Amino acid sequence: MAEEALTAQEVPVGCVFVRDGRAIAEARNRTNELRNATRHAELEAIDYILSNKELTPEMTEYPLSETTLYVTVEPCIMCASALRQLGIKEVLYGCENDRFGGCGSVLGVNESLRHPKHAGYKATSGYCREDAIMILRRFYITENTNAPVPKSKTNRVLKTEIKPRKGSPSSG
Repeated sequence: MAEEALTAQEVPVGCVFVRDGRAIAEARNRTNELRNATRHAELEAIDYILSNKELTPEMTEYPLSETTLYVTVEPCIMCASALRQLGIKEVLYGCENDRFGGCGSVLGVNESLRHPKHAGYKATSGYCREDAIMILRRFYITENTNAPVPKSKTNRVLKTEIKPRKGSPSSG
């Protein structure tokens, strides 16, 4: 899904929701395509799950309580909050989102922030981390024609070295 987003000139974030060992929904970012900043991969897939009567036969308080999310990049604060409100079981993501991360990089919406009603959820980074970083780098060295003021990137070079995660055993 992230490759599909890249091909569509979107920030290459893709996700898959899994329930009972099978993928029930997959999506990619569509913010540029739909000209709507809320159309992140996670919310696109959630919309599909909630509108599908087979996947959500009746609306419950936590319709994602038996569902795991796999996503290329740490969910942003908006998506992390939506996932918590819908009771996601667990999230596994590729790389941290140092600008907007809602699962600890910027704000711990997933479980660190206290909430009077919605229980937290476990979020684990590092799932296919190198692949996630490389697809983001491939996107960010290209010209983003959808940006309000596109920056010239003709002299950018794709970096292939990936540093270990902060706090990982090999990071010293």
